[in-house]
Amino acid sequence: MSHQAQYQSKLRPAEQAIRLVQNGDAIIVPTGAGEPPALLTALSEHRRDYRGVKISQILALRKYGYFDPETAENVQHVAYFFGGASRAGGQAGWSDFIPNYFSEIPSMIRRGQTPADVVFALVSPMDTHGYFSLSLGTDYTMAAIAKARVVVLEVNPHVPFANGRCHVHISQVTALVEDDTPIIEVGMPAIGPVQEAIGSYVADLIDDGSTLQIGYGGIPDAVVLQLSKKKNLGIHSEMLGDGILSLVECGAVDCSQKTFMPGKIIGTFALGSKKLYQFIDRNPMVEMHPSDFTNDPYSAGQNNKLAAINATLQVDLLGQCGSESLAHLPYSGTGGQSDFVRAANRSEGGKAFIVVPSTAKNDTISRIAATLSPGTHVSTSKNDINYVVTEFGVAQLRGKSVKQRACEMISIAHPDFRAELTQAAKQMGYL
Repeated sequence: MSHQAQYQSKLRPAEQAIRLVQNGDAIIVPTGAGEPPALLTALSEHRRDYRGVKISQILALRKYGYFDPETAENVQHVAYFFGGASRAGGQAGWSDFIPNYFSEIPSMIRRGQTPADVVFALVSPMDTHGYFSLSLGTDYTMAAIAKARVVVLEVNPHVPFANGRCHVHISQVTALVEDDTPIIEVGMPAIGPVQEAIGSYVADLIDDGSTLQIGYGGIPDAVVLQLSKKKNLGIHSEMLGDGILSLVECGAVDCSQKTFMPGKIIGTFALGSKKLYQFIDRNPMVEMHPSDFTNDPYSAGQNNKLAAINATLQVDLLGQCGSESLAHLPYSGTGGQSDFVRAANRSEGGKAFIVVPSTAKNDTISRIAATLSPGTHVSTSKNDINYVVTEFGVAQLRGKSVKQRACEMISIAHPDFRAELTQAAKQMGYL
């Protein structure tokens, strides 16, 4: 049977395709823009027909109907990482959470530690060889496709066809759904003076020829905006966004000095504008790979001068970072922060930056704390931390003693809180 004949035989409406899901199934959905809206809308509309179905995903972007406490016993979101759509359910307890490193989700799926019965994913149109591209969310989805009983792909003409290890053959597919909804777009966040100051400190420490990993958020993007005068930068990152595209367009990124996969921009998911998605389409400079490759500290660390830039919510005087919860309440997830901090520590000339505003709630709370708030989920440990950057400066902690760390951290705290932090450090025997 030809590829096109197979395609037609597997094509069906979304309302019919979701009937392949059985009670108790675990559905895997790609990160962010890779989520398939027609399939997830249809499942939401018929969620009361099911019992015990769980949907696992990093960074859900749309708040589908199944984000509903009244039907959580029917279809429940089980996050690998909370976002705006899923955070309320996580904090209230009717959504669940699987702790993880982004780099290890594929192996957790392969080993059966987290189930993957069904895959729902958004893909590009099929090429002449019978392949679809998981360009927007390669992540853990490739591992899930190899493991799942049912694979349902939502084919959308707006999805780019990317190079890399992100291709699914028609023979691997159980059912196909077609939809032409425009791909969700996420713009650059607003950047104020605090973010700009932090970005300036980090940019000054990034050398020409560095390879960048850019985390999600306003401060990492503020760093990107101040790198346009750099030369011969490379990209090896989990997320590809518009900030990275801007560095390519201005000539700062050419990947010519990368020591691992030179000449290539490497990512595992894309989240940005239509222009970004078009840039990825069949671009020989861009490759999308699973997260156990992109985020693996050994792989990423083979890039010399790897600069990893990630945000946090709170840091204590030892350098422990609480990047994913507000005390015990979940806010996001570990994601790739720990992966890339460790990768940068392995890298020859690498630098791992944790960026954070010095205060929260109109300067009433210090984000530099004597100890993390009770219940805080530690994302980056004291043993892995390198640079911490606020709008008041840079603390370099790797190799430093407890007393040295306390002094460094107090020096970058907001001036209004330095005396209080100093007193606390003395009481704990740090100073």
